Amino acid sequence: MKRMPKPVYLAAGAYTVSLGTGRKEFNPRIPRPGLEHYIQEAGRAALAQVNGATNVDEGVIGNFMAARFNKQGHLGSLMTIVDPALEGKPMLRVEGACASGGLALASGLKSVLSGLADTVLVMGVEVQNTVKAIYCADFLAGAGWFSGERKAGHTYFFPGKFSDRAGAYAAKYGTERTRQAMANWYKSAVEHARLNPLAQEHTNAVKDLVAQGMTPPDAKVFMEHLNLFDCSKVSDGAAAILVCSEEGYQRLGLKRSDVVEIVGYGHAVANLCQPPADLTALETSKAAATAARTMAGVTPQDMGVHEVHDCFTITGILSLEALGLAGPGEGPDLVLAGENGRSGRFPTNTSGGLVGYGHPTGATGVRMAVDLWKQLTGRAGDFQIPLAKEHGIMVSMGGNDKTVVSLVVKR
Repeated sequence: MKRMPKPVYLAAGAYTVSLGTGRKEFNPRIPRPGLEHYIQEAGRAALAQVNGATNVDEGVIGNFMAARFNKQGHLGSLMTIVDPALEGKPMLRVEGACASGGLALASGLKSVLSGLADTVLVMGVEVQNTVKAIYCADFLAGAGWFSGERKAGHTYFFPGKFSDRAGAYAAKYGTERTRQAMANWYKSAVEHARLNPLAQEHTNAVKDLVAQGMTPPDAKVFMEHLNLFDCSKVSDGAAAILVCSEEGYQRLGLKRSDVVEIVGYGHAVANLCQPPADLTALETSKAAATAARTMAGVTPQDMGVHEVHDCFTITGILSLEALGLAGPGEGPDLVLAGENGRSGRFPTNTSGGLVGYGHPTGATGVRMAVDLWKQLTGRAGDFQIPLAKEHGIMVSMGGNDKTVVSLVVKR
């Protein structure tokens, strides 16, 4: 598909607090909200902007592991708790590891393009703080090839996978330079999160974030090439947004200035049973982002804001290279120069990203879309940046760069 067959838009985005370690209200010793709470909070916040669900035709929710974390499946039906007007309408749940939210957006986009729906409520949710970290790591290992990789993998499976990437990158392009860039990515993520009251790191008051980020990795305690500050945290939360046709958003009572247009879409997968050919590159992310940009008819330099999947600081750096903002091995230079910051040439993850906002797995891709919508419509509040360019891009990645959805949007 060379161009979007017809205009499709994003509208009325919302998301919840990312609850987990770092939030003052988080206490693992007392009961905390469950899936129902987050689905209702995010869904109702989105629908409140369009006077409810009467004009919503369908719904789709992205989620990764509720069946294990919460012993709850059947989330499509659970969406109806948001608004009674959703009952009797098509609702479904999609899954693709950490890209589950991105796949939910893809599903909503396709329903609108098909003409079967004019407005789709797209949501993502995850509640992960239900088990100890060691069990959480085992659940999340289901995003890899469990029967082929889990037994030989690290106890903390995905930190182990991306520690391997960080080690390979450092060996190829320089250890100290890589470590410094990862620490600066952490600094940028927390500084952005401080401007977002819903972010998990919002109240992080550490003065020297780079020094904290430079904490030497210790394989005896955690990972050989990652420290704890390189990691996104275990998070609970949800996000919601509407995917609409032109007729759909008008029927919702919205104006063109209230919506952003999806002008590019890319979706790519890699063989789950094969290790990455090159640990120093995110080839599937590159393929999806390239497809989205090609459809939109834009270049990497045309983007005013970026949302990338920084599940770990090294992933953020690799994502900049996958987006074509830096060549192989040049991502650290871009980060060390502050180009990914709010005032840099390539503002990235302006609400904190996964390291700063948090990573409620199934919600992350939808949250990215909400933040692009907020920035491009001037609704980002304290983390709003002045935009000299009219496009933004998001890359929602699942597993070890195995399933990726990318969208290019235009104000």
